[in-house]
Amino acid sequence: MKKILVSECLYGGRAVRYDGGMKEEKDPRFLKWKEEGRLIPVCPEVFGGLPIPRPDSQRIGDRVVSRNGRDVTEEYMKGARMTLEIAKAEGVSAAILKENSPSCGVEMIHDGNFSGVKVPGRGVTTELLLDAGFTVFSEKQLDQVEEYLAQLERDV
Repeated sequence: MKKILVSECLYGGRAVRYDGGMKEEKDPRFLKWKEEGRLIPVCPEVFGGLPIPRPDSQRIGDRVVSRNGRDVTEEYMKGARMTLEIAKAEGVSAAILKENSPSCGVEMIHDGNFSGVKVPGRGVTTELLLDAGFTVFSEKQLDQVEEYLAQLERDV
């Protein structure tokens, strides 16, 4: 059975988001993968030592800055590195990460101005996983995840 790394806010069960909430995924395929024990939940921001709740942060170039102006790049990078180590140790086949996040955004992130505007971009954890050769999807790409898993399991 192929394992999938997943943003813990999507996995559910524990509130880890900056606002103290979750974005628990309810798609039947996701719930099936969860029930099968395929999903390995991770929260890079919590791994990096950031509290729950915490000021929201956005990516500005190579840095991550909180709404109150604090540079939290090191915390985000520490969490990204820990997430990468877990992905390697668990032998995951792919990751499903939370779109728009400065850690986990796959295709879109906030523009860095705290204006609510989203722009094409990737979170720091997503970049690290991709650079290490992992396949990364967002929660909006579950059709592609399903196809990817089916292909991997046919190739076994």
